[in-house]
Amino acid sequence: MQFPPTDAPPGLWARWLATPLYLRILGALVLGLLTGVVLGEQAGALAMPAKLMLRMLSALAPPLILFAIVRALVMAELPAGTAPRLAKLLLLNTTVAIAIGLLVANLLQPGTWHEVGPTPPAAVARNAPGPLEQFVDNIPRSLLGPLTDNGSVVSVIILAIAFGIALRHLRDRPLRTVRDAIDVGFDALIVILRWVIEIIPFGIFGIIASIVGTKGFAAFIPLGGFVVAVVLALLLQAGWYLVRIRFGSWVRPGQVLRGTRDALVMAFSTASSTATMPVTYACLRDKVGLRERSASLGALVGANFNNDGTALYEAMAALFIAQVLGMELSLTQQLLVVVTSMAASVGAAGIPEAGLVTMTMVFMAVGLPVEYIAVLFSVDWFLDRCRTTINVMGDINVSALLDGRQRRDELLEKAG
Repeated sequence: MQFPPTDAPPGLWARWLATPLYLRILGALVLGLLTGVVLGEQAGALAMPAKLMLRMLSALAPPLILFAIVRALVMAELPAGTAPRLAKLLLLNTTVAIAIGLLVANLLQPGTWHEVGPTPPAAVARNAPGPLEQFVDNIPRSLLGPLTDNGSVVSVIILAIAFGIALRHLRDRPLRTVRDAIDVGFDALIVILRWVIEIIPFGIFGIIASIVGTKGFAAFIPLGGFVVAVVLALLLQAGWYLVRIRFGSWVRPGQVLRGTRDALVMAFSTASSTATMPVTYACLRDKVGLRERSASLGALVGANFNNDGTALYEAMAALFIAQVLGMELSLTQQLLVVVTSMAASVGAAGIPEAGLVTMTMVFMAVGLPVEYIAVLFSVDWFLDRCRTTINVMGDINVSALLDGRQRRDELLEKAG
């Protein structure tokens, strides 16, 4: 996207881009409410921008996940012996996050706080085959097959892991075309994704106006419960991090929170873990006092894989929409939500609203209609900031645990 130069006269589009995304979303929400009230049933046609946006997000999801995982596996600098421990920490944190999300969603069931009427035909979930059949069905039939027609997320992940591990052995060859090709492919997807993100407010305007015009304000009642449930689950995940730091690291939870508050505030303000990454590293190294190696592995390497807040949110979103539609997700389907949420969280780029892209893959994995993701747009601007803060807090947690139970100066004293 070509942005106007800074010395150009401020046109309408330039002012639009200069306005923070959350303000644009809030403005779209207010305008959508007013338009729905004024137009009534006629506002139903305004849902088209949201459908178009979801179509583009669905098209971007498979290649984005593929390039993101391959890029992370190829580019990550992992010192010898640290990869297994780092992988164990990341896997445990993400598993706990999704388990907390599903537990809170099943206990509170915010999607049942309001009846939305009969389930649309498109929302009927398909019967889930057995685990072995699901695995066989997700083996890619061709390299490009999973990337067309919104292929299975598991097929995309299988390709991504295979290519990522294979390309790790080629990354230091004199031929730089492999790394360059990955960077170009990923950066191109991010550019397109940013285009879609810029028009998200238009989609929010359309979907809010159509819902208010055709169903009234009662359709938004479950969203309040959803916000409460997600925030509660994220707070429980934050508590998990602090407990793990207390018993698995020399640094104390209060010291960590004080030393990294700049990074946490920036994460909430920007909704971007990528933009926050350098601040997180600096806080861990200079204010908390972690070793350089621990700070870099957790904040720089772990940030590519460690998106616990996103994984938790996407799992809860799938269960919430299923509850709203009156659909019962079986244990097998909820386990499939766990797997796809973990995989999709890795593919979530560290930019605002990117979780909406990968969420389409989680929905499709269990037969949920992706058009219902648009219902979440009106609250996602806030929840995006909350889950990004937890993503960054997860990086902080991993860094502290990698640093161990003894400070560097204590080890040096014992060695002396």
